[in-house]
Amino acid sequence: MSTNSQELEPKKIKVQLLLAGGHQYTVYINADDPVLHNLLTTIVARAYKQESANHCLFQIPVNEGHSALCFASENLVGLVTEPPLWIQQTNDFQQHVSNDILNSNYVQIDNFFSPQEHDRLIKYVLANKSQFVSTTTSTNDDSYRRSRVLYSFPEFSELIVNKIQKIMPDVMSKLGMSPFVVSQIESQLTAHNDGNFYKIHNDNGSPDTATRELTYVYYFNREPKRFSGGELVLYDSEIKNGFYVKAESFKTIEPRNNSIVFFFSRYMHEVLPVKCPSQSFADSRFTINGWVRRETT
Repeated sequence: MSTNSQELEPKKIKVQLLLAGGHQYTVYINADDPVLHNLLTTIVARAYKQESANHCLFQIPVNEGHSALCFASENLVGLVTEPPLWIQQTNDFQQHVSNDILNSNYVQIDNFFSPQEHDRLIKYVLANKSQFVSTTTSTNDDSYRRSRVLYSFPEFSELIVNKIQKIMPDVMSKLGMSPFVVSQIESQLTAHNDGNFYKIHNDNGSPDTATRELTYVYYFNREPKRFSGGELVLYDSEIKNGFYVKAESFKTIEPRNNSIVFFFSRYMHEVLPVKCPSQSFADSRFTINGWVRRETT
C-alpha cells in the first residue's frame, strides 16, 4: 500500500458488528482501512474453519474517537455493511485461507523529507564517507550481508525519529495494528554499492531484538539515479508449530528516492543485489533504516 498527502478522503462504510451473545454495534470505517479488511477476512476464515490464523484483538474508535470498542476476533459472528461489500470467493482465495498464509502488509510514503532536508542529507553522507564501516552479522558471515554503515549521525537521526514519532499513530492504523507504547526508535545509515545485498532475515528473532515491532527504511540517493536493483523483498508469512515462517509468496518494493517504508519486524525480508557500474560511493543506494521498539511491562 502507498499513501501521500494528495490522496482524497476515503469514503466511510457503515458496519454493523454482530458479536457473540447477541450484541450489536454500529461503527463507521474508512473503505481503505485495514481494520475493515481484517474484519472481512476474519468472517471468511470462520466460514472455512480457519479461525486459528485470524485470532486478534479488534480495537475500533467510536463516539468520534472519545471511546474504543474492543473485542476478540473469535467473538465476531457477522457483519452488515452499507453499502454492501461482497467478497469474491475464488479458488485461489479459498486455497490462500486454507494454507494460513498471512499477507505482508506495508506502508510506503513518498516525499518524506523536504527537498532542503534531502539535499542536506546527501551532502552530509558524502562528507562523512570515511566514517562508514563494513556491516557484520552475528555469525560474521560476509556472504550473508554486504554494505557499509554509519552508526552515529545525530543531526539526521534526531530528525527522522521526530518525524516518525509524529506519524506513528497513522502508520499503526494503516497496518491494522493495535496501538502500543513506543520505548525507542533506533536508526542507522546504510550504503549499498555494487554487488551489495542482505539475504533473507527478520529483525526481531533474538532476545535482544524481541521488542522490535516495526522496521522502517528511508531511501535516498543522488539524482540522476546511478544504480539498479536493491529492491526490498517482503515475504508473506505462515504459522507452523506456533512460529511465523517465510511463505513462498512475496512483495517487491522499489527503493524510491525520498520515500520511507514501514513493515512488521517479524516479516522475513531481503535486499536484492545492487548494480552500480561506477562503483562510486556517491552513487550508492542510501538508507536510514531502523526499528520501533515497544515498551515492555
